[in-house]
Amino acid sequence: MARAPHPLGTIRALGRTDQTLHRDHLLRLDADGRRDRFNGVADDLFITRYSERCFAGPTRVFALVDASGAVRGTAELHPPLADEPADIAFSVEPHLRRRGIATALFEAVIAGARADGFGALRITSSAGNVAMRALARKFGARFTFEAGEATGLLPLAAPDAPVAREARRNEVLPAA
Repeated sequence: MARAPHPLGTIRALGRTDQTLHRDHLLRLDADGRRDRFNGVADDLFITRYSERCFAGPTRVFALVDASGAVRGTAELHPPLADEPADIAFSVEPHLRRRGIATALFEAVIAGARADGFGALRITSSAGNVAMRALARKFGARFTFEAGEATGLLPLAAPDAPVAREARRNEVLPAA
């Protein structure tokens, strides 16, 4: 993925040498952000190990990198297992939410998934994570609910297909 400008930095794919930037970003999430991102409690050791695993295999991580070089938001693309859809996950630091970062990251992860030939994306969140579900719905995801968990499925259509056109039409522009 090429670098994409954003008013708060640059959206780009992270490489293995960027793992500590990813880890540090996840460690900066507040308790609610950690709970939303990991669907439960996540301490520093869990986050450190999780970030290491993301860069040890085929997972792709897209990030908003600010002018200081810090990662402030991420979207992870975890390749599918067998006939399952690819999994995606997002995080944005609390003080930067509602500024279009997650929308830009969602666009990057969809482009990456299409480039990798994936047919669908799955996003799992707690049933209470209304913001994540609203974001995913902007891109055409449909959710089911079971045991306090929401699972969204987003079929990947060609860029000019109705779902993609609708997502572009409903896009919320970042605050200036």
